[in-house]
Amino acid sequence: MAFLTQLQGLIGLALILAIAWLLSEKRGAWPGWKWTGGALLIQLLLALVILRVPIVWDVVTLANGAVTAIEKATLAGSSYMFGYLGGGKLPFAIKEGAEAPLIIAFQILPLVIVFSALAALLWHWGILRLIVRTLSWLLQRSLGVSGVVGLSGGANIFLGVVESPLVVRAYFAKMSRAELFMVMVLAMSTISGAILILYAQTLSRTVPDAVGHMIAASLISLPAALLLARFMVPGGGETKADEKKSGLKYESSIDALVRGTMDGMQLFLAVIAVIIVVFALVNLTDQILALLPLVGGEAITLKRVFGWIFAPLMWALGVPWGEAGSAGALMGTKAILNEYVAYLEMAALPAGTFSPRSQLIVTYALCGVANLASVGLLVSTISTLCPERRGDVASLGMKSWVAGNFASAMTGAMIGLVTPV
Repeated sequence: MAFLTQLQGLIGLALILAIAWLLSEKRGAWPGWKWTGGALLIQLLLALVILRVPIVWDVVTLANGAVTAIEKATLAGSSYMFGYLGGGKLPFAIKEGAEAPLIIAFQILPLVIVFSALAALLWHWGILRLIVRTLSWLLQRSLGVSGVVGLSGGANIFLGVVESPLVVRAYFAKMSRAELFMVMVLAMSTISGAILILYAQTLSRTVPDAVGHMIAASLISLPAALLLARFMVPGGGETKADEKKSGLKYESSIDALVRGTMDGMQLFLAVIAVIIVVFALVNLTDQILALLPLVGGEAITLKRVFGWIFAPLMWALGVPWGEAGSAGALMGTKAILNEYVAYLEMAALPAGTFSPRSQLIVTYALCGVANLASVGLLVSTISTLCPERRGDVASLGMKSWVAGNFASAMTGAMIGLVTPV
């Protein structure tokens, strides 16, 4: 029985690829068994090497120490600015056994600003550019993608939906439709470094080594994103990329620091605004659903509806049926509303809701920015950078949302295959 549970994720992989093929613009032009098998094998090998080879996992989790240092430094700034609200010394005593209040807006979200500034500085100094070029080269060699797609894939590990298109802005006009879709799906299937730290800190008490898992999730999702993109929008493209033509440039270190800080501030405010609106809409929807008859002796809520809809998918990814309802509720929240809200809800779940294996599957399946708000951001960003491709981008927006969610779901299934029951 444990053996069958271990392989349960194969059902999810087959189901996702079948749906992607059905949604294809040209079903007869799918990439073929060899390329499909190669992409799946690369994804499986990445999952095995990163999670199951101790020395590799040790290297990945070194990031935890760096994040701890950044968090400590951020608290120094936030506590100076906001006092005890930002993590400073409390001016009052708390009850015995109670924890100090955690105020997300003033203690966790400032990480976004600090990391955004650091990322801009490291990009200007060439450190991040070197890592991006290396990832781009690996994607081109292993999966045969064009230079511009490889460059976009490498950049999306560190940059967000708005920033990553800047790296390839010079090539949007000459990209093929297939290449454009690959770039969009890569943006939807990963998370940037700034929100990676934010999400990891949110899950730090729930998922051990959360930073390492977030990094692994984005890396493992890359081949899945390219595979699904080729299924849904078949076609070639040989657009080469010159990293020196990148639209993401800074005049000096001070310019990088200031602009990175301003970009981080915009993201900081955007996250706060989105969370407020999403929680308000969920509550409003729950109030409306409460007018309906009870189901199982309980009121219908949006979370329960998401659980019913997405539970079969989460079961197919490897989550036991008894836990699939809770997992489905989180997946629905992620896909429709926002992945950070889903992580906040996951962190608030009672202990024992998920087994350790299911918890990992869900963590990886949620790790991508494919939500409806991101579709609007991505489409508007690329349309602004290249108005002549506005029609193509608009027609591919919702397709990239589907593919992005499926890519992170495939990553969750792969994690289930390599994690013992």
